[in-house]
Amino acid sequence: MSKRIVLVEDESIVRMDVKMILQDEGYEVVGEAGDGEKAIEMVDKHKPDLIIMDIKMPKMNGLKASKIISQKFNIPILLLTAYSQKDFIDKAKEANIVGYIVKPVSKDRLIPSVEIALHQAEVSEQYREKVKEANDKLEERKLVEKAKGILMERFGYSEEVAFKKMRNTSMNKQVTMNRVAKHVIKKYSSKEVQTIK
Repeated sequence: MSKRIVLVEDESIVRMDVKMILQDEGYEVVGEAGDGEKAIEMVDKHKPDLIIMDIKMPKMNGLKASKIISQKFNIPILLLTAYSQKDFIDKAKEANIVGYIVKPVSKDRLIPSVEIALHQAEVSEQYREKVKEANDKLEERKLVEKAKGILMERFGYSEEVAFKKMRNTSMNKQVTMNRVAKHVIKKYSSKEVQTIK
């Protein structure tokens, strides 16, 4: 499946050139805009794989639009600019910007930049998923430990017995250990004492 791109550039001739280069290389330009406000709408509507955005535009510039988009979506942004000044580059680091291309845009500069931006986004997404997975497991482990501790304290169970009780409940009711732990914490953190079956 071809990668989907939103193209944001206020100069229609430049936008047309970039679009043709992208389409010739098999990319799909799913949305086009000429200013930052419209860019935000396009991204919200199409959820592309990549945004190519000019910095200098009317209404809202590309840096401001990039910042707003980055807060809402995790989509890589490649900036187009006629400038290579340091202050633009420094500001660009704040948003989800993975690179920039100084105009005039040529195929031999655009396509490698697009490929690198898409690859970086993929790697970054895999990393984020692994971090989330690790954090979820850690949170579950903390909950299970806390619930186990409550059962041990309330009923005098050994650590092994408390864990077995929770695991059996998880298997019998076909719910996650996380859910069992939350139930134990909620139920037995209050004053009432009942045995876990």
